[in-house]
Amino acid sequence: MSGKADALRKMLGGKEILVAPGVFSPAVAKLAEKAGFKALYFSGAGFSSLLALPDLGITTLGEVSEATRQITSQVDVPLIVDADTGFGEALNVARTVHELKASGAAALHIEDQVLPKKCGHLEGKELVGPDEMVKKLVSAKEAAKKELLVIARTDARSVEGLDGALERAKSYARAGADVLFPEALESREEFVEFRKKVKLPLMANMTEFGKTPYISAGEFEEMGYNLVIFPVTAFRAMMKTVKETFKRLKEEGTQKGMVGSLMTRKEFYDLIDYYKYEEADGKALKAAKKLLEGTG
Repeated sequence: MSGKADALRKMLGGKEILVAPGVFSPAVAKLAEKAGFKALYFSGAGFSSLLALPDLGITTLGEVSEATRQITSQVDVPLIVDADTGFGEALNVARTVHELKASGAAALHIEDQVLPKKCGHLEGKELVGPDEMVKKLVSAKEAAKKELLVIARTDARSVEGLDGALERAKSYARAGADVLFPEALESREEFVEFRKKVKLPLMANMTEFGKTPYISAGEFEEMGYNLVIFPVTAFRAMMKTVKETFKRLKEEGTQKGMVGSLMTRKEFYDLIDYYKYEEADGKALKAAKKLLEGTG
């Protein structure tokens, strides 16, 4: 289990920024891996949205760990998992770490909001005390050992200001966090300030329609950031495309005019390695017949 965590740790220590797109199903994860991404991100917002639920921390540990297992069983690159507030208090966080390790995650992040948590780019967030978050991180690190990276996310920028976020980040670093994730910073200057004041690897969230201006992976790299996620870009693209597809199908009563924009059967079969399964079935059938002939 520690192999992917070690690989992720090594990439975060490199000179190039690690870009992790948000994935929400095994098929989408395989597309991202084939596109050349070296790490993937399982977004809590993307997963809850896939279930037609709001991003308020109401998915369960069982749901997240099973979805994680389904993804990691199909890809070879490390998966970073959004564990919201850790699914409870410090003891629950330890259980969360054990479950996600068993599901093949390479890293998880927990945040310092109270439940019901909110998207980091919305107003009205509330935070737990720094001592409570530090306790969760200590528990997480003890459970993780070296087999999973623990990322500490702080949502303090929108509640306590940049200075408050920096103070919390320093406390979380002392608690043993492997990576720090300042959520919803509002300018390039704030990202630069965080890099100056925090010595651990830093993770940035480049979501759409939020408080953070659009910054490219290359720009984050120049600032000294180690990891940037694009959590729901693919999900939003998919939903927009499906909406337009259903609209046209309802209006036209045929998909004929859309065939050129659809993934072909062959393309999807190649993605999931369909013919490998046919080959395995054929070999099993051949072996079975041979065995039966030998008992005749």
